Amino acid sequence: MVSLNPVRILKHQAEEDKGENARLSSFIGAIAIGDLVKSTLGPKGMDKILISPGRGGMEAKVEVTNDGATILKNIGVDNPAAKILVDMSKVQDGEVGDGTTSVTVLAAELLREAEKLVDQKIHPQVIVSGWRKATAIAHEALKAASLNHSSNDAKFREDLMNIARTTLSSKILSQHKEHFAKLSVDAILRLKGSGNLSAIQIIKLKGGCLEDSFLDEGFLLDKKVGQHQPKRIENARILIANTPMDTDKIKVFGSRIKVDSMAKVAELELAEKEKMKDKVGKILAHECNVFINRQLIYNYPEQLFGDAGIMAIEHADFDGIERLALVTGGEILSTFDSPATAKLGTCKLIEETMIGESTLLRFSGVALGEACSIVIRGATEQIIDEADRSIHDALCVLSSTVREPTIVYGGGCSEMLMANAVSVVAAKTAGKEAVAMEAFARALQALPTTIADNAGLDSAQLISELKAAHALNKTTMGLDMDKGALGCMQEIGITESFVVKRQVLVSAAEAAEMILRVDCIIKAAPRQRVEDRGHC
Repeated sequence: MVSLNPVRILKHQAEEDKGENARLSSFIGAIAIGDLVKSTLGPKGMDKILISPGRGGMEAKVEVTNDGATILKNIGVDNPAAKILVDMSKVQDGEVGDGTTSVTVLAAELLREAEKLVDQKIHPQVIVSGWRKATAIAHEALKAASLNHSSNDAKFREDLMNIARTTLSSKILSQHKEHFAKLSVDAILRLKGSGNLSAIQIIKLKGGCLEDSFLDEGFLLDKKVGQHQPKRIENARILIANTPMDTDKIKVFGSRIKVDSMAKVAELELAEKEKMKDKVGKILAHECNVFINRQLIYNYPEQLFGDAGIMAIEHADFDGIERLALVTGGEILSTFDSPATAKLGTCKLIEETMIGESTLLRFSGVALGEACSIVIRGATEQIIDEADRSIHDALCVLSSTVREPTIVYGGGCSEMLMANAVSVVAAKTAGKEAVAMEAFARALQALPTTIADNAGLDSAQLISELKAAHALNKTTMGLDMDKGALGCMQEIGITESFVVKRQVLVSAAEAAEMILRVDCIIKAAPRQRVEDRGHC
């Protein structure tokens, strides 16, 4: 006789969701993530306060931001589909630096449309097929509408300024976007096309206001010179090191030493001092006049450097000395036995400078001529951190644009252009794929709709006007958020990087497709804790 009991192949506490339940769970998680960051999209987007609990008596850390990647990185999500969107926003941030909110909202809108299509009994594979065709059409339409002014320096600089203004208009720096756009473009153009953002250092100093932020040519190090050492060095030869310089006191970790008199302890200390003196002697043999160490420099070696007329700087954070090695053309040393092969950094002048109430060291005339520092001033730590994130986004987008100097129009113009192109082809396509393509076009239109909604405008009216304008071949029309009406993006100067827009389109479509193809979610059984039942 055949048993009717279902065969269970998974472990006892493992869980399995199949078919509609699995798909619904994925859709709900992804759409919820999209709705979470949707209100931050566009120039009139709102901010979020992120509070991370303090540990070990430390107070809670508070962040105020509207950067999609920062928000998603700091929230804990348990839904697998939501995690896919979080990872996608991180990739977008790492790849092009901006568009993290747009890519998340577009992927969520695609899945919202997919949910309706699945309810109409359209198979996920048919939807995926239609989406792939729509993505290709949208990409071609975006490429056809893109512009390249890299052959004209004046026009290209204006394009970069417009991209920087557009990127910063949705950030905390929107009130000062002209100042920060010029600052970011100047920093990027100093790189002479290399795109090496490591040469641009961002220093955050509390005090003053955002308008007090400035670009300093050269390199700034937030450290002070040691006691009784020169405060100004011309034609500096810099030895950059990561070595312990704190062994002038006895260090016997966990060891026990028996001595029969205090004189023996003094002998041990003397031996330690002699060892340190030899090490300093090896460093001086490199004929450097500036010594910068990643680790601490104790009193005795500091005194030896002072006697030799050497400027010694301690505890330069690793990011600081990595960048310093890059811009001065030196190498980070840990041993000092081969002065002939050691590569020292060079710069024309090192001097102390005051910024607000802080004293910093300025390295002028560094070997890497394009190196520069952006000093951000602000009233609170939260404002400065958000300004840092905003400038980072602008620098990344500008760097991508310099590498691939193609631009498209913003303000919802590009999205409507792509949506119209997809709709036109969908109208000529037979079969269910056409329905999926129409859904893709609606998802693209959701981006300008959200931008209008976040500004408190009548999105239904504006989007219908925008759609009609594009249908009449007015392909430069977009949303002018200052006037709350349609405007020509070419005249207003609202431009975005083609690279960012392309990445948003491709990443969102791929992530949404991956989630849509899911028909089963298997959660592994939790690992059992093995209690120690041995003898007490």
